[in-house]
Amino acid sequence: MTNSVSRRTILGASAAALIVPAARAALIERPPALPQPVTLTVGAATVAHLAPLTLMADDLKAMGVEMKRVDFVRYADARTALAAGSLDLATVGPADLPIALSSGITTMTALMGVGSQAKHPVVRQGVTVERWQDLQGKRVAVAPASAVWFQFVATLEEQGVPYKSLEIVNIQGAGSNFDQALKRGDVDALVTWEPFESTPVVEGYGYWPRALDYSQSRAVGAELGMFAASTDAVTAKREAVRRFVWAYIRAQDRLAADPAAFARAINAFTGIAPAIAERIAAGIKLGAVLSLEQMQRQAAAFHKLGVIQRDVSADLPNHFAGDLVAGVLARG
Repeated sequence: MTNSVSRRTILGASAAALIVPAARAALIERPPALPQPVTLTVGAATVAHLAPLTLMADDLKAMGVEMKRVDFVRYADARTALAAGSLDLATVGPADLPIALSSGITTMTALMGVGSQAKHPVVRQGVTVERWQDLQGKRVAVAPASAVWFQFVATLEEQGVPYKSLEIVNIQGAGSNFDQALKRGDVDALVTWEPFESTPVVEGYGYWPRALDYSQSRAVGAELGMFAASTDAVTAKREAVRRFVWAYIRAQDRLAADPAAFARAINAFTGIAPAIAERIAAGIKLGAVLSLEQMQRQAAAFHKLGVIQRDVSADLPNHFAGDLVAGVLARG
């Protein structure tokens, strides 16, 4: 493995390139083992769409890579650890790279997206919500500055519903805190992530208003998250990171082709009940839809809304390692 790689090569994705193309080429054959084993410390949120992490161990071992996984409750916590240099890679929200750059943190590099899903507010049974305007005056639980919060706020803006017209209830910590608040009647609706979106529906105290999908905003889009790496890992551990990308995409492809296996992997990764895992597996599309153009729109939109300090859309092309993904795909 050589470390003498130019910055232009490392961050070689063009301004229009996808982190992972929507219709991409097949994977190359498994790369050979590294001359010496390399350990990658990976921060991961224990959420359903990251269940492919449970299928990677054998492939990584065969390629001379050991994954040391550190679990996080929130993407924001993983972002903080990655920015501090405690992690080689981390799963973060689509907005986390613009947030970091806006704060002057330039040690993060985007690798690839991980999946998409229609996203609906979860409304307490007995509360009627049929239009976006129906949320006005309702007590809505959110995790401020989380990935789903960014999606939700962007959608409200595009729908012409002032965020301040909702009675916002900020909730910290695990997603189970949201469900408990909904079940007790402390809030009328919540904006959260799986499995905490599906749990109220399966258990009968909440429902999804299907007409309200906040994954479709122009500013943020449907992506559930992405893998990012530290700049040091992209240089010093470049070939190990490339093998990690190969193993993750392979695991992702296997689960995308087998919903029953995906549900089992969700159950194993998160510990949630099989019935909830099956419901989630049916709704998540594994693979990336996040593009550099989308992230640039997101960065510009949230600067305009005052969420991030400055517009970093022009800086984003210098913080993508798109060639690491392209390097594990067969060239047609």
